[in-house]
Amino acid sequence: MEEYQNHVDEVFSHIKRIEERVIEIDQFYFNNDKSKANPSREGSASKEKDDDEKQHVINANKQQDAATTEAATTKRMQELIRQFGTILNLISKHKFAWPFMEPVDVKGLGLHDYYEIIEKPMDFGTIKKQMEAKDGTGYKHVREIYTDVKLVFKNAMKYNDENNKFHVMAKTLSEKFEDKWRQFLPRVTEEERRREEEAEAQLNVQLAQAAVYAKMAKDISNELFEADMHLEELRETLVQRCRRMSNEEKRQLGTALTRLSTEDLNRALEIVAQSNIGFIADSEVVDLDIDAQSESTLWRLKVFVKDSLQAQAKSAASMGVNNENDKRDKNNVNNNSKRKTEICDALAKTAKKTKKIGS
Repeated sequence: MEEYQNHVDEVFSHIKRIEERVIEIDQFYFNNDKSKANPSREGSASKEKDDDEKQHVINANKQQDAATTEAATTKRMQELIRQFGTILNLISKHKFAWPFMEPVDVKGLGLHDYYEIIEKPMDFGTIKKQMEAKDGTGYKHVREIYTDVKLVFKNAMKYNDENNKFHVMAKTLSEKFEDKWRQFLPRVTEEERRREEEAEAQLNVQLAQAAVYAKMAKDISNELFEADMHLEELRETLVQRCRRMSNEEKRQLGTALTRLSTEDLNRALEIVAQSNIGFIADSEVVDLDIDAQSESTLWRLKVFVKDSLQAQAKSAASMGVNNENDKRDKNNVNNNSKRKTEICDALAKTAKKTKKIGS
């Protein structure tokens, strides 16, 4: 028995180590933003607390690194937007720029069909306000500003025909703006290339981590299977060394099975099904031959039934105490109600006597 216990302890120590790795995998896949381990998993509370604290530190470091990278990227883009602002200022100072500095006065100019032709009005003043916005609604990329500047010229040329002065002014400014943009574009493409490299590097790190944890999960699955097989071998070895169950014990086991709750009985039948391939545990009518069961199955059933009946007895005793308390509370309520009635009657008699004396 001592040798057997040592083997069992060794297996469960190994399973405990596996469990710690499973928690780590769970945290990687499902708890990247949390520091709380799976509460349904058994184990040492202090160990889980340590795991939580370690994972919290890891997650905090990851979030800090991501925030630092994002802040650096945002800062570089804001610098590009600032540099682009010098181009917009130059275009705004051109002698042809004045019609495009503010939103078109559609009502004042009587342009009744303006909104039918122009889907999205745009002007330099609106662009500058959005560039300077501090509430998070501003431009996130310099190409967004480029698109809106081009829209200013596109709208003017679309609404006015080619011979109109506003069409000519918009076309002239658009050409000058494109010249400036072509000179500025290499800085934009360099920043976009850098962003792609950073995103690709981050993705590669995530893929590498995922591959590591996927291999770990596969290894754990194999180890658990081997541990289960080892436990099965130990169980069979133990049963072979145990004495055979007597006919009286089998009869008592059969009687005890009938006292199980429906849920426990189903679990008992599942134990039988594990060693009997043709046995159907979930059928409406089950024919269980105790004498036909292996010694391993019989002893497993005996231990399970004993534990289940003890749990049922403990639960029934607890319910009995609760029922007794409920009965006592009910009696107290009835006694209080009776006492209250007696007090009311006494008060009523006293009131009548007082009235009689007063008259």
